[in-house]
Amino acid sequence: MKVQQSSEDYLETILVLSKRLPVVRAVDIAEETNHKNSSISVAMKKLRTLGLITVTDAGFIYLTEVGAKIANNIYERHTLFTKWLIELGVNPATAEEDACRIEHVISEESFLAMKKHMTEFEEK
Repeated sequence: MKVQQSSEDYLETILVLSKRLPVVRAVDIAEETNHKNSSISVAMKKLRTLGLITVTDAGFIYLTEVGAKIANNIYERHTLFTKWLIELGVNPATAEEDACRIEHVISEESFLAMKKHMTEFEEK
């Protein structure tokens, strides 16, 4: 399933927050992304409609299996590109920003080739 970049970013944010917090709420996402609660509400409704998240009556947000797959894919890309750019000498803050843009536009074929190359390089 192909989703918009903003949806991928929200899914990735939910994944990252779920690693740090016992539960993820809309307010946590708003704080993490510096977006207004109203914007988060609209985005969460869209993700719920797409079947990428579930929201409990208490307002706890969880990734569905499909949502988690997308989030993990984006997170893997983000961490790989951030690490690679930092190793190339890019300032960590810039590397984070650039990785966030690259992760959404690179093809799966190119990403897998780069991942393979980087893994082989690290093993040497």
